[in-house]
Amino acid sequence: MDLVANVLLAAGASPAMIHSIEEIPDFTPKAHALYINVGTLTPDWLPAIKLAVQVANENKKPWVLDPVAAGASGFRLKACLELLRTNPTVVRGNASEIMALFKGSEDSNSKGVDSIHESTDAVEAAKSLAQISGSIVAVSGAVDIVTDGQRVVGAKNGVSMLQKITATGCSVTALIAAFVAIDPSRAFEATVSALSVFGVASEIGMDMAKGPASLRMHLIDSLYGLDQATVLHRVNISVI
Repeated sequence: MDLVANVLLAAGASPAMIHSIEEIPDFTPKAHALYINVGTLTPDWLPAIKLAVQVANENKKPWVLDPVAAGASGFRLKACLELLRTNPTVVRGNASEIMALFKGSEDSNSKGVDSIHESTDAVEAAKSLAQISGSIVAVSGAVDIVTDGQRVVGAKNGVSMLQKITATGCSVTALIAAFVAIDPSRAFEATVSALSVFGVASEIGMDMAKGPASLRMHLIDSLYGLDQATVLHRVNISVI
């Protein structure tokens, strides 16, 4: 939660981390986008998550789902599948998470939040999931895949050391929500852009980092200092 909030602040967004079901009716209508992350899912939090989604939909607010470790347990998978049926604007996960959602079954080989598949292994699953759900589906990996069920685009910025920092995946999903909030009608473009900008920031941060801890710091600083010229010079996006 700490890294997610700091990434959003560095990018110019204004995060509010709300869990109390009593606050959902007041906070959610004011938000420009809702971000649902099931990383620390509990039975006590699930009703608040579902209410937040309901309020967002009623108020025509875009919302983004991060199905963290969706295939790791029956409870987690069931919750994610229920949320998937409530029209998320974007779903962003690693290859194993997206494949678990598409198959609708637990993965006996699951390593929790760590993917055991490459993003490119999940292209067809992502396309089918996008067609079924009506959502933009993004698959993080060495190449970040984004699809609306027809178009498939690869965003190729980023560094492998991000895998050694907890919550970087959660943070890039939050950034997607912030980008989608600017123009919900262009959620596909917003998703690709957010993944690319985060990747560029990580590359710049990596040039100064000595390891995961310093990369975490430099990632936030680099994101804060990014300008349009740098982004346009460094982004690596292609149709797949």
